[in-house]
Amino acid sequence: MTDVEALKKEAGIAACKYVSSGMKVGLGTGSTVKYTVLELGRMIAEENLEIVGVPTSLATEELALQVGIPLVKLSEIDGLDIVIDGADEYDPNFQLIKGGGAALLREKIVAQESKAMIVVADDRKRVSALGAFPLPIEITPFAHQSTIRALGRVLDCRVNCRMAGDNPVITDNGNMIADAHCGPTLHQPKETEQRILNIAGVVQVGLFNDMCDVVVLAGSNGVETFVNPNGRIP
Repeated sequence: MTDVEALKKEAGIAACKYVSSGMKVGLGTGSTVKYTVLELGRMIAEENLEIVGVPTSLATEELALQVGIPLVKLSEIDGLDIVIDGADEYDPNFQLIKGGGAALLREKIVAQESKAMIVVADDRKRVSALGAFPLPIEITPFAHQSTIRALGRVLDCRVNCRMAGDNPVITDNGNMIADAHCGPTLHQPKETEQRILNIAGVVQVGLFNDMCDVVVLAGSNGVETFVNPNGRIP
């Protein structure tokens, strides 16, 4: 295991301190949060932790079942106590870009239904302004090239359809992903989110605004925890 991977594991495990028995927990997607899922499985098996989980992707669902986390459907319960998820970028105001794993729609639905959001990430994801990471936007397959052209006009940047080899990436919801190469220019992410959502072919955008309460960050100083002063966790 590389030093970066070891720190990601440590961060993923550290986030579990926010989980206690009786909770309904959103289970995120990504290379760091997978360690959170593994640790929660261990806590269930060895420490009698009693939780139910809602996965944000089919990959997370498979991993959660493998490690023994009981799962429920979000539509069957009245909200979640917490969600633990990754991020592709986060800025000084705790606004996020997510969707590098093409699970942004489910991730956002789960985040909106949660009383608190914990983000686990490595320090490469901390930025002064969002947008160096291409902004993922989930779009409908119907007339997707028209939607991509409209996105390019609205954002004034290059927008491309995410590909897997010769074929478009298809999300768990049967949609496509457009990536907007804005550069680190998204200083007003809430306004940008609304402009994008006004385009008819857009399903959802990977800007997670006013959702993140805590970031558990793995970096050169080890694992550090940053609490959003305007968040829901004291």
